[in-house]
Amino acid sequence: MEDKRIAVAAIVIDENLAASEVNRVLHEYSDIIIGRMGIPYRDRGICLISVALDAPTDVISSLTGRLGRISGVSVKAAISKK
Repeated sequence: MEDKRIAVAAIVIDENLAASEVNRVLHEYSDIIIGRMGIPYRDRGICLISVALDAPTDVISSLTGRLGRISGVSVKAAISKK
């Protein structure tokens, strides 16, 4: 089994309709989520979500890949080296 890493995924939702799909995917990965913070920025019509994760790198990549394929969503992850 691959070593687990700590990571932070930054998610930007530009289209409000995408929020429910993002939440559905995050719920599927709830077992690897350490914590989550969401900030609706109403003045700009976007939502920012930060998710702390503890998982193997391939699982982190799977999650961010699925989120990145949702229309109106941008995502990047920073992964610990150890």
